[in-house]
Amino acid sequence: MGAHPQIVAFGILLCVIAYALLSKSIAKSILTLPIIFMGIGFVTSHAVETAASPESLDHSRRLLAEVTLVLVLFSDASHVRFRRLRESFQVPLRMLLIGLPLTIGLGTAVAYFLSPESGLAMALLTAAVLTPTDAALGQTVVTSPDMPVRLSQTINVESGLNDGLVLPFVLLGAILASKGLADTPDGLATNAIQQLALGPLVGIAVGWGFAKAMDAAQPHMAEPSGGVAFLAVAFAAFLGAEIIGGNGFIAAFIGGMVFGNTYRHDIHFISEFMEGVGQLLTMGAFFVFGALILPDGLAYMTWETVVLAILFLTVVRMLPIWLSLVGTDLALRDKLFLGWFGPRGIASILFTLIMIDEFEFPGEEELLACVSMTVFLSIILHGITAAPLSKWIGSKP
Repeated sequence: MGAHPQIVAFGILLCVIAYALLSKSIAKSILTLPIIFMGIGFVTSHAVETAASPESLDHSRRLLAEVTLVLVLFSDASHVRFRRLRESFQVPLRMLLIGLPLTIGLGTAVAYFLSPESGLAMALLTAAVLTPTDAALGQTVVTSPDMPVRLSQTINVESGLNDGLVLPFVLLGAILASKGLADTPDGLATNAIQQLALGPLVGIAVGWGFAKAMDAAQPHMAEPSGGVAFLAVAFAAFLGAEIIGGNGFIAAFIGGMVFGNTYRHDIHFISEFMEGVGQLLTMGAFFVFGALILPDGLAYMTWETVVLAILFLTVVRMLPIWLSLVGTDLALRDKLFLGWFGPRGIASILFTLIMIDEFEFPGEEELLACVSMTVFLSIILHGITAAPLSKWIGSKP
């Protein structure tokens, strides 16, 4: 007999309330939101799986993944200012433009070396979904008063942009690895070009158009309408691209960037919205990871997946970042810190969920195991090292 859905939902809500009531005290401990809700999800995984049909669970987690990813991509990109990037963000730009491609390349080589039978395309997909970072896994680092502003700002910019920049690599790996297109190279090329070309075009049109419209309507807009407008613009970019055959996630990312650089008024309403609803979505994403992804990932775990996870959190991340920062005025400890603090979280989880649901791969179980183990280790290791490393890096002259 399965668990009653209402009882499971009520229990989850009690956990959310408890976290909200104790959030200030929790922030002073080694526990983090991802650790707590991943743990709650894992402990209740059996109850969750028996509370609804597999089809309902698959549909729900796909919907959560899409909604969360669209809002995160649009929100993060909207805070990027092109002028400021040129003037004062040389370090994060180096990490994004040099370190990110090197990470994907080295990660592809490592994944292919450990599992050559899965093919180069699956190795590329594995590397791509495990490249974006998530500062939420160690929020202490970016909020700690001990942290140098330059380093915390670098981490914020990198984690805000790399999930969008890695999207084309994720999509390319997924298309190449998909069984459905394996025997139709012409269809594969056409599909890839269409998604990669139309997505940005829709994002530019929607972001610019809505920013201009909101500027013109500013005297007539009530303050609370900003959050509603943010939701509408983000999903308009996503759905507009999907309707004409483009990639909706790329459209949301580009749309957010264009919107943020075109809109002439304060976009504080996006930050305020994401601080509230965004935190709930984050809780949901890590709960789903613990309840529905991690158990399956552990079931398919092998020694190769454990080695790959450890390498992706260390050498595959730290070496490219160090190389990208050669020639800067950063001290060695700062370069190593930026290399280590590349936690894997929401983007990796959401990319995996969506790609597995969208495409059919020959090695889905192995991909799931690799992502599950990497994110699991990252949640624990980056979560518990965030506070002590922040104090250590801030204590150095």
